[in-house]
Formats: sequence, C-alpha cells, structure tokens
Amino acid sequence: MARKASLSGFPEYLPAERLVENHVLDTLRKTFELHGFSSIETRSVETIEQLLRKGEIDKEVYAISRLQDDNGAKAKEKLALHFDLTVPFARYVVENAGYLNFPFSRYQIQKVWRGERPQEGRAREFTQADIDVVGDGELPFRYDVTLALVVVDALSKLPIPDFKLRVNNRKLAEGFYLGLGLTDTAAVLRSIDKLEKIGADAVAQELQREAGASEEQAQAALELAQIRTEDSSFVAQVRELAERYEAEHELLDQGVTELAEVIDEAARRAPGKVLADLSIARGLDYYTGTVYETVLVGHESLGSICSGGRYESLASNGKKTYPGVGLSIGVTRLVARILSQGFAQATRKVPSAVFIALTNDEGWSAANDVADALRARGIACEVSANAAKFGKQIKYAEKRGIPFVWFISTGDNGELTHEVKDIRSGEQVAADPASWMPPGEDLNVRVVPAESISS
Repeated sequence: MARKASLSGFPEYLPAERLVENHVLDTLRKTFELHGFSSIETRSVETIEQLLRKGEIDKEVYAISRLQDDNGAKAKEKLALHFDLTVPFARYVVENAGYLNFPFSRYQIQKVWRGERPQEGRAREFTQADIDVVGDGELPFRYDVTLALVVVDALSKLPIPDFKLRVNNRKLAEGFYLGLGLTDTAAVLRSIDKLEKIGADAVAQELQREAGASEEQAQAALELAQIRTEDSSFVAQVRELAERYEAEHELLDQGVTELAEVIDEAARRAPGKVLADLSIARGLDYYTGTVYETVLVGHESLGSICSGGRYESLASNGKKTYPGVGLSIGVTRLVARILSQGFAQATRKVPSAVFIALTNDEGWSAANDVADALRARGIACEVSANAAKFGKQIKYAEKRGIPFVWFISTGDNGELTHEVKDIRSGEQVAADPASWMPPGEDLNVRVVPAESISS
C-alpha cells in the first residue's frame, strides 16, 4: 500500500488502490450471482447477547453507546458492532423465514469490526464477502460440495497467486477422537487448530494437559492431522489409522463419506485447487460437519483468506432449526496482500478516460455539451474548471492518469471544431463528440497484473 493508516487497524485506500478493491468486490458479486446467490445486507449492530451466544471471545467485540445518554432514560439492550456476518445472518433467517424460499442462497458483502491486534492481514475494520445456503429443517449435503466449487470459481478470477482450499469434516475428526476414547472432542479440536502456529510437540503437550489425552492418544490425533491428499486416497489412510489405533466409530464413518464426496467432485471440476487436509479444525463452536480454510501458495503466513463450514443449529427459533453451510472471504486481507506485493494494479488512477480542456472560460458550457455526449455512450470524462494554458491542463490530466485530452476551437465560420489527443503517444486527431470512442482497452479502468503495465 502507498501509505500507512493514521489509525492502526482501520485501513483507507488511495483512489488507485480503491479501484483494485472495487475490482475484487465486483468480481465476487458477479460470480456469486452467476451461481444463483441473492444479495442481502444486515444491520451493522446486534445485541451483545446475540453476538456472544455462540462462544466468540467477548474482548474482540466493539460495544457501542451514545456519548450522552438521556437523563433518567431506562437502560435498553446493549448493542455492539458485528464481528462477522454469519451470526447476524442466522438472526436474519429466523426473523424473515416466512418471506424466504428454502433452500435460501445468499451472498453478503459488508464491513465488520473486531478488536484484534492489527498486523498485515488483520485489521479492526475490514470487509468480508460471505456466501451461505440455509435449509428449513434440513439441507442436502451436496451444498457442501457446491460451496467449495463456487469459492474456487470466485478466487480463480481474482489477481492473486495460486491457492489451496483445504477441507476437513468435524464428524470425521470427532469420530476418530471418540474412537480413541477422548470424550472432550472440543478441547482436542481447539488444540489441533493450533498445529500450524505452535507445532506438533506443543500440540501434543496441550492435548495431554487440556484434553486428558495419553501420549499414545495425542500421537494418534497428530497422525490424523498430518493426512493431506488432493483425491479420495485419504480414505484408505484414515481407515488404516483407525484400525491400527482401534478407533472405529460411526461418526467417523459418516465424516469420511461426506469428505470423500466433496473431494471427489472437486478433483473432477477443479483439479489441484481443493485438498483434503485433516489438520483443519476451525475454532468456532457452531461448525458440525464440513470445514474449509484457504491459503495462498507461498503466502501461508498470511493465514486463511477464506474459511467456513457446515452448521446445523446456528439459526434456530427454538421450534425450528435452519441448518446451513457457508464460506467467508476476507476481502480486506486479500486486497492488502495484492497491493503490498504488487500482484495487480489499475491501468489508470481515475475512472475518467477523457479530460475536456478549455480554450477560454466562455467555452465551459460547450465543453459540458461534449461531456454529455461522451457520457451518453458510457465514456467517463471530466471538464476543466478554468482556461489555463493548454500545457498546464495537459499536465493536470497526465498527473491524474487520464489518457485523452479533448480540445474545442472555433473556426472562421463560427462553428466548433473538435480534436482529441492521446497524451501518451502525442497523436492528435479530429473527433466528433457524437461518435468518437476510445480504444476498448481505454474505455474503462482495468485491473491487470502489474508487470503488464508498461512504464
């Protein structure tokens, strides 16, 4: 990025950087809609009780209040900014169930707030792009497969390095742990989730300390977490491991079958992009089956750029449950890495393709007539505010990255004549405001690999 934010953890972009972010957002929107997802937006605030009911760490939540409360006013429900889009979406589904058609497929792109320690890839205010499918009472497992393929499609269209969507199944992991005799499966999952951060030895010690595992049980759990395949060959490895440690369990069988379905279809439709990775645990309590994490190859230290999973009871009104499966893309994390590593940049700094110069101040209205004609055909342009020397007006357009400057002059017969100059090449030609078009590559700002833009 071009500069450091003056308030840590709350990023702001320069115009050219914002064009890159908008390209990412537009690409995600178009892809999600191609797959049949509808856009919604939920409010930015929720009650604190609503936000914390699924075990999120309360120190990460930003509570909000008025600077000055009304004197004597009765205390109302305490509010906070949402820290993700999944919990608000669960409330939205319950409150609007009578107006929705199930299974309900939605995408949602919004800001969220989380009180974390700022660092690259982690901000306190950031944008997420979520997709979820929710059912009424039940949701076919095939949506777990669909979500993986939609995300692969979306990420493949972005200006980022190669990525791996890593998939596991909580039923598989929990079934294996139960088969081993480890009953506190949540504690085991929390420890395994730290594997990449603290290493196998530290995880083994934590399993013994926090989950009551023996040395052999900890070793077995770590061996399961080390299984990674790009096809369903993981099934044989899990079966062998379960037999060796006498860890067979019905839940394990269900998880193996479900994960194999995801991996088989992904290997067919997106070879090399989806990986069965049995170390993926996901720390949130509400996941019950498939879990996903995504990393950029060569940039694994950035952390997951896209995560999610299957949940059975996150959305419930007490009488009816709405199971779902969803994934969340960390847009701000992705954009920060795109900008800092120069993976891509905008072909110009501003949307304008044409700058209409003024010969004299009396010509300002005529210049706006030209602008109207160009804009009517989708050509972004702007009009000079004053009749400075042409060299100064051209330099202004050049600084803004505008490729064409339009000149208007009055002929001997009083008629207006028009010429347009490509200030990159110096070529200047006669032009008709009613028909002139810039070359296709200059009509709109494009976001392209940085090396493809010549200096």
